[in-house]
Amino acid sequence: VQLQASGGGLVQAGDSLSLSCKISERVGLEVAWFRQAPGMEREFIAGISAGGVRTFYAEFLKDRTTISRDNREDTVSLQLGSVKPEDAAVYYCAADERVRAGSTWSLEYLYKYWGKGTQVTVSS
Repeated sequence: VQLQASGGGLVQAGDSLSLSCKISERVGLEVAWFRQAPGMEREFIAGISAGGVRTFYAEFLKDRTTISRDNREDTVSLQLGSVKPEDAAVYYCAADERVRAGSTWSLEYLYKYWGKGTQVTVSS
């Protein structure tokens, strides 16, 4: 399984950001988005179940974030509203066959597949 994140680039502070993760195979995968800013640890943003029914968000971003998926297109999308300079980071999508629940969404070592990431730069 390969994951390809896209949609990064230069974003104006206050605008919305839309990222997409293309999954190479049509299999039942739980998918999550993480991000890593320079000099910082990678952090969890949001996750979505294989069927798209269950979602889980990082508390500190949940008011500005929406994760969704289109299983016909094998893509998982992430929307981040009211972008701030501190949102600048490399954004990664990750996936695994194992079902997630609660805080396990944020555990990086539980994800088997990772995309290469897409860089987001924020101008103020």
